[in-house]
Amino acid sequence: MLNIVLFGAPGAGKGTQAAKLVEKYHLVHLSTGDMLRSEIARNTERGIIAKQLIGNGNFVPDSIVVAMIEERIKEHTSPEGFIFDGFPRTVPQAEILDSMLLEHSLSVAGMVALSVPENELVRRLLVRGKLSNRADDQNEEIIRNRISVYHEKTAPLVDYYANQGKHVSTKGTGSIEEIFLNLCTAIEKFR
Repeated sequence: MLNIVLFGAPGAGKGTQAAKLVEKYHLVHLSTGDMLRSEIARNTERGIIAKQLIGNGNFVPDSIVVAMIEERIKEHTSPEGFIFDGFPRTVPQAEILDSMLLEHSLSVAGMVALSVPENELVRRLLVRGKLSNRADDQNEEIIRNRISVYHEKTAPLVDYYANQGKHVSTKGTGSIEEIFLNLCTAIEKFR
């Protein structure tokens, strides 16, 4: 089974590329962003908490994110694998994911990181904010805070997976197809 952590800062293109990877490798896409937006749209208890935190550029608590991920893993009893998009975001979450997967006799095959310069991330997110009307993508200060939080809390995951021999970084700029081909080359190292 091919379980991939798709990694990158907000605006790196994880969602766009995940859709293409799902099609090519027949994986189940577990996007915490999509899950949280669904919770927010349905005005659930999780959604109310998430909306406030995300609106300020902060992370949603592990307890909420982990519960959503575990629910989705249990729903899919025999996939060819999962793409984890937006999770894990911290080393403690990665440790929780490893334990959770182990309970299902699974493991992470590798982490593929999309590398994109910060100014390009900001530009992409502002464009996305205008096109999708996402409030968290329309304010440059909030965007820069999200990127700062990413560097502070999420970047240590690179070392976590690198120490296990499960990390590959790839260029996240260029055409969508060029980025996709780079990702496929990286993923093949874990098959």
